Amino acid sequence: MSTTEAGGNGAREAETGETGDTGDTGEPETGEVRAFVRRLGIPGLVDVHTHFMPRNVLDKVWAYFDSAGPLVGRPWPIAYRAEEDERVALLREFGVIAFTSMLYPHKPGMAAWLNDWSAGFAARTPDCLHTATFFPEAGAPGYVRQALDRGARVFKAHVQVGGYDPNDPLLDGVWQLLEDTATPVVAHCASGPVPGPHTGPGPVGALLARHPRLRLIVAHLGMPEYGEFLDLAERYEGVHLDTTMAFTDFSEETAPFPAAGLKRLAGLSDRILLGTDFPNIPYPYAHQLHVLERLGLGDDWLRAVCHDNAARLFALPSRRS
Repeated sequence: MSTTEAGGNGAREAETGETGDTGDTGEPETGEVRAFVRRLGIPGLVDVHTHFMPRNVLDKVWAYFDSAGPLVGRPWPIAYRAEEDERVALLREFGVIAFTSMLYPHKPGMAAWLNDWSAGFAARTPDCLHTATFFPEAGAPGYVRQALDRGARVFKAHVQVGGYDPNDPLLDGVWQLLEDTATPVVAHCASGPVPGPHTGPGPVGALLARHPRLRLIVAHLGMPEYGEFLDLAERYEGVHLDTTMAFTDFSEETAPFPAAGLKRLAGLSDRILLGTDFPNIPYPYAHQLHVLERLGLGDDWLRAVCHDNAARLFALPSRRS
């Protein structure tokens, strides 16, 4: 389990002793996020890295965070511990017009039924970008093809939690399908917070050498190997990076983004995407937006990151000029 995927009570509870779930942030934060959206003049936020999964799986994820498991290593109060419908409603109140249901298996035999659940979630949640997943196993190409036929628009690959090599031959057919259909894949493939046997830029670089047209979204901006994953984005035009937890005060304590990389972020303004890790974050949702703003890369960059790039990637309605 990665530190960006599963708690405690709300972030404000940790800071002030207040209790509650989404009420920890409440209406003031909703107004704060919506003001950010209005100021940029975008239709809303597109968040490519949010988590919705079967409740029994989510409970295990939250329990892992509650225990400060080995890939967490420090207190991690979940800011938005609430029922599914409340979490969906809160994203909508924030002005998030499209989001994902990032879910992932940690062993064989899980992915297909996770995909069944996510298909149902997408059917009852039209603003969710239908998300699916996979694991290196004999049936993977078949259930990935089935997920695509059912309307999956984005996949999640969790190299760290799954503990697998993305170049495992059992995944050859999966990567070919996703490359051929130009289907984006959000991949937790970097070594933060704790390196795994197959994390880091090396395995992903080898994958991209074989599938150079793959639309790969590197989660967490490649934390902590920011520079190496920026290299890959500059080399392969299909590589994007999501902002999940990057630049936040929480992450900067242990994996600060190098100041020298800001110019490169500006140069990749068309391939950086907003991601937050909602609901499994130890601070308010608005904090992710404010830390992007304080980078000082300008409103055009923020518009691209928070809406336009993902809208283009997922063929969402364009905003009016």
